[in-house]
Amino acid sequence: MFKTSLSQCRPAVVMLLVLTVLTGLAYPSLVAGLAHILFPRQAEGSLIEKDGVIVGSEFIGQPFSGDGYFWSRPSATSPNPYNASSSGGSNLGPANEDLLKSAADRAQAFRKANGGAQAPVDMVTASASGLDPHITPAAALAQAPRVAAGRGLPEEAVRGLVLSKVEGRQLGILGEPRVNVLALNMALDLLAVKK
Repeated sequence: MFKTSLSQCRPAVVMLLVLTVLTGLAYPSLVAGLAHILFPRQAEGSLIEKDGVIVGSEFIGQPFSGDGYFWSRPSATSPNPYNASSSGGSNLGPANEDLLKSAADRAQAFRKANGGAQAPVDMVTASASGLDPHITPAAALAQAPRVAAGRGLPEEAVRGLVLSKVEGRQLGILGEPRVNVLALNMALDLLAVKK
């Protein structure tokens, strides 16, 4: 009886070990290796460097404050904003009082900081991941007067910079036009230096 049980368990254990090696080690290593060969920048996190120092990732938002910078979309990650290790939305429903209050507070703060400009929806609500690095062109253009005044730049130059940084839909049909806030603020720093 024991021999029969052992002979039946042996194939199961062998398959477990074989599949663990194949699907847990070999396949992930192959895919990671190919990714590093075919798409090295993306495989390393699409990192953005400035003067040899990594300042962020193309795909993870960052908080910006002050009048001289474009502000990012709010983040729902906690306890720190834009924390990739705790990615996720607030999970608050559209009728939740906490969500309504935070959206109203953000809209009021946006209007106050931006000369009464209407707050676009992406400036008062967080994305599903809480890490979105993009804002809509409307959100960036609404901030242009504040940023121009904060930098002492002509408003038209700042608006032109925003429009030059608008990324179109992927493959011409997917998503909406958007502006990467980190890339925009880095270009803004260069514009201010050239002034």
